[in-house]
Amino acid sequence: MTSPTGYDGNWLPSDADPRFDGKPVGELATYRDYLRNYRLTLELKCADLTPEQLATRSVPPSTLSLLGLVRHMARVEHSWFQRALQRNLDEPRPYSGSDEPDIEFGQAVGTQECVDEAFDSWKREIARAEDWLHAQSDASMGDEVVYNSDGETTTVRDILVHMVEEYARHCGHADLLRECIDGRTGQ
Repeated sequence: MTSPTGYDGNWLPSDADPRFDGKPVGELATYRDYLRNYRLTLELKCADLTPEQLATRSVPPSTLSLLGLVRHMARVEHSWFQRALQRNLDEPRPYSGSDEPDIEFGQAVGTQECVDEAFDSWKREIARAEDWLHAQSDASMGDEVVYNSDGETTTVRDILVHMVEEYARHCGHADLLRECIDGRTGQ
């Protein structure tokens, strides 16, 4: 296997990379910029792979795969943006309805149908999150929200920082998963 190492340590040539440093102005714009870039990074790490490759598991007994990460992030987007921030508690959660722990990973199988459903779900949740974020302002970052059934509260800011952290951690997983699949590396 060849080891494509990217372009001077980057995933793509700089003129072809959709991620950018938009030099955001303000707190909310900064969160949105980071989220956009990490979402694109996960998508790029999954690009040009077959369904079987996307469903390739990391190291037994782990169920971690790129496809599982996409499904997981659809669930995470829904949990924080729909359930916690907007209190849409009656909506069914993506990848629920089973007692299987980590169902989003365990049931990620290498079929085109599973891949299409995962990416559709993830992109739908991102669009819904972006719609909500578009209506926010820097002033709302300190707003308190109830984020769980125990009535615990946190701020909008804390949830958005958590989302950036969640993507950053999982993009690190995606880096390693992709390198194991075809040797491709880069930011």
